[in-house]
Amino acid sequence: MDEMKPEPAERIATAELCVFVYGTLKPGGRYYQRYCGVYLPTAIPAAMRGQLFDFPHLGYPGMTVGNDWVQGYLLVFSQPPSLCSQILSQLDRLEGYQPSLATSDNDYERCWLDVFDRHYQLLKQAWVYRMTLSTVVAEGGVLVSGGNWAIS
Repeated sequence: MDEMKPEPAERIATAELCVFVYGTLKPGGRYYQRYCGVYLPTAIPAAMRGQLFDFPHLGYPGMTVGNDWVQGYLLVFSQPPSLCSQILSQLDRLEGYQPSLATSDNDYERCWLDVFDRHYQLLKQAWVYRMTLSTVVAEGGVLVSGGNWAIS
């Protein structure tokens, strides 16, 4: 009599979503738990080339193109592909980014850029939300010396 072997449990495919955060989405930040922490990402201290500006009247920073270092975290989400897509869509809404609109019609642009560790060695590429310099000027952004926005 043939013994029935149980079928192997279906493996749920996982994807890796990488996002560099430098403001309210950093661990401990105002929006971290709601938009990121609930999905249990790995948070790696990291840096990215750019310039960081604070908007004290708005309560969050914005990063632009630049040659300075912006300090933040590389968040690595290891989740099923559909959930990674949902996480990115939620972040897009929070950041006022709509892929179908022109850069000038978005609060931020979502870019795929190199991320470095705190010793400035390349880690990998990740999504990051950047502002245009014209938006920073229009909103009265203040340059953050050292590129590390303090969570308040």
